[in-house]
Amino acid sequence: MGKKVLKVLLAIGVLIVIFIIVAVWMVWKRPLKVDAMFSRTALGKIGFEKTTVAIAEGKMTVWVAGDGPCMVLLHGAGDQAGAWARMVPPLVEEYRVVIPDLPGHWKSDPKSGPLGIDQIYSGLVAVMDETCGGEQAILVGNSMGAWIGMLYAHERPDRVSRLVAINGGALRVEDPAVNLEPKSRKEAAEMMKALMGPATPPVPDFVLDDVIRWARVGPAGRLAGRLVEEGEAMDVYLLHGRLDEVEVPVELVWGDADGLFTLDYAQRLLDGLP
Repeated sequence: MGKKVLKVLLAIGVLIVIFIIVAVWMVWKRPLKVDAMFSRTALGKIGFEKTTVAIAEGKMTVWVAGDGPCMVLLHGAGDQAGAWARMVPPLVEEYRVVIPDLPGHWKSDPKSGPLGIDQIYSGLVAVMDETCGGEQAILVGNSMGAWIGMLYAHERPDRVSRLVAINGGALRVEDPAVNLEPKSRKEAAEMMKALMGPATPPVPDFVLDDVIRWARVGPAGRLAGRLVEEGEAMDVYLLHGRLDEVEVPVELVWGDADGLFTLDYAQRLLDGLP
């Protein structure tokens, strides 16, 4: 009996060691994935339930919690639903909060290949139809999420009660000062500082390595490649000269340290919107 117990304890010990080794490897080699996993776990602890919405490429993962008017939160390029985890607790007390992994991001299809803004926009249409029904919703979008949210508000003002655009919109970034395709740790560090502000603490090298990898193979890289390929054809998904056609109330929320979507970009939106 003692030998059996010893064998069981030994097996448990081996499993624990393996788990620790795998966990350390994940944190060291895939820190962005680990961070996303923790943020998504936080959504579950808040009370969000995970569901799926059918799209042309397969399915989208969508998180839903709360009761009341519908509010849809749209993350930026390369991000995922968990990015909103720290901000949503007070929102679910007043709203039915819907947070999708936008098409091509994290657990939403397509998992590989070029990724177009048309696919991401179609995903938002599907989410609005499936989760908000015919109800008007508040759209809150960050960066790329603000872009597609503004497009949807322009096309379907009957479905949007208010748009909140956070550091993003449906205008082209003219002569971007930020390199979104870093090839070295130095370039990755410069990109992170430009996006997050000069007061951002230095990013560890092992995280920068993952930033470089993710910029190349992740959804942001897949989207950037498709946008470059389309060139001027993507102008159909922009509102240059048409911002005055946006009928719904728009709130612009901006961080002045953003080196990509600068305050000048915000002023262009402000000048064009009614």
